[in-house]
Amino acid sequence: MADLRPLIGLALLAAAGWLVYLLAPILMPFIVGALLAYVCNPLVTCLAAWRLPRVLAVALVFVVVLAAVAGLLLFLVPVMQRQVTAFVLKIPAYLDWLQQNVFPRVLAATNGRLPADMLAVKQAVVGHWQELGDWLGIVIGSMTQSGLRFLAWLVNLVLIPIVTFYLLLDWDRIPARALSLFPASVQPRIRRLGRETDEVLGSFLRGQLTVMTVLATVYATGLGLVGLDLALPLGLLAGLISFVPYLGFIAGALTAGVAAYLQFHEATALLWVLAVFLAGQVLDGLVLTPRLVGGRIGLHPVAVIFAIMAGGQLFGFLGILLALPAAAAIKVWLRHLHEGYGAPRRQRAPR
Repeated sequence: MADLRPLIGLALLAAAGWLVYLLAPILMPFIVGALLAYVCNPLVTCLAAWRLPRVLAVALVFVVVLAAVAGLLLFLVPVMQRQVTAFVLKIPAYLDWLQQNVFPRVLAATNGRLPADMLAVKQAVVGHWQELGDWLGIVIGSMTQSGLRFLAWLVNLVLIPIVTFYLLLDWDRIPARALSLFPASVQPRIRRLGRETDEVLGSFLRGQLTVMTVLATVYATGLGLVGLDLALPLGLLAGLISFVPYLGFIAGALTAGVAAYLQFHEATALLWVLAVFLAGQVLDGLVLTPRLVGGRIGLHPVAVIFAIMAGGQLFGFLGILLALPAAAAIKVWLRHLHEGYGAPRRQRAPR
C-alpha cells in the first residue's frame, strides 16, 4: 500500500498557504508582532534567567525597544527632512544645468535629431518641474481623504505593539501548547522540527537584520562624507533592501550616482559614490554575510529573488518582507518531510 503521508503533508501545507492568502488583508499586525516578539524573546529569556519575573522582563524590554525606536526616529526624521528639502529646493538649478549642459550634448551627439521621446522628456522636465509640488499635494490629499484606509493603517500600527507585548508574555509557553495539539507518537519529531526551524530562522533573521543595519550605516556615512545632499535617505534605502542579493548595491549606486552628478556636475563624484558602495559590498561579502548569516537559509540567489517576487505578488509588501524567513522555514519542513518519506521506503527495501 502506498504511503500517503507525503501527500497529506503537502495537502496540509497547501491548505495553510491558501488560508494565509485569504486572511492576508488582516494578518499584517499579527505577523509583524509575532516576528518582533520572536526577535526580542532572547532578551526576555536572558532577563528571566536572572530570576526577574517574566512580565517585568517583557515590560523592561518593551520600554527599552520603544525608547530606542523613538529616539532613532527623532534623530533620523528631521535629518532626512532637511536633506530632502535641500534637494527639492535645488531642483530648478539642476534642471537649468541639464538644459544648458546635458541636452545640448545629447543634441550634438544625435546631430540635432533628438528622438521624439527624448524631446518629450526634455519638455516635461524643463517646462513642468513646478508641477511636482502640485502632484505631491494631490497624492497626500488623496491619502488623507481616504478615511477608511487611513483608519485601517492606524489600527494596524496600534495593534503591532499590543500583539508583540502579549505574545512576549506567553512566548515561553507557546511551543509546549502547540506541541500538545499533535499525537504523542509524532511529538518527538515535531519537537525536533521546531528546534531546527528555530535555529535556522532565528539565526537568519537576527543576522540579516544586523547586516542591513550595518550596511545602511556604512552607506549613509560614506555618502555623507562625499557631501551628498540625500546621503541619509539613499543610504538607509540601500541598506534596508540589501536582503535581496545585489539589489541594495545596484539600486543605491545608481540613485546616489544620479544625485551626485546632479549636485556636483562632475564625474569624480560618481567615482566616490561607487567607492562607497563597493566598500559596502566587499564588507558584506567578506565579513558580514559569512559571519552573521552564512549559508543558514541555504537558498540559491535565483531562488531568493523568486521567493521575494512570489511573496510580493501574493501578499504585497508584507510578502516581500516575509518571503525569505518563510522560505527558510519551508525548506526545513520539506527536508523533514522527505526524510520521513524516505525512511519507510528504506525499511521496506529488500536486503
